[in-house]
Amino acid sequence: MRHRYTLPALFLLAALAAQPAFAAGCYADYKAKQDQPLKLHYGVMELTGDCTKSSAKEEVARRLQQAGWTLLNVISVFGSEGLEKRKADAGSYYLRF
Repeated sequence: MRHRYTLPALFLLAALAAQPAFAAGCYADYKAKQDQPLKLHYGVMELTGDCTKSSAKEEVARRLQQAGWTLLNVISVFGSEGLEKRKADAGSYYLRF
């Protein structure tokens, strides 16, 4: 009976290994607009929900709408390793919302 805990331990290790690499921080880059007059912006937002593109669309749209913006699309979701290369492009909309 020495190996009684081996199988549950393996399942636990497999579950931990399956976690997204960006579990420490999840971000989305997106495009948004305002009408009358037309304004467009590209931004980067830290996500609080699931780190999936479909979940990001809901969260980003909700947060932008509160500030009077309409989400056009979520380009991608990524971890903290992708922040620096998007910072200059996002400008004042980098982690703004």
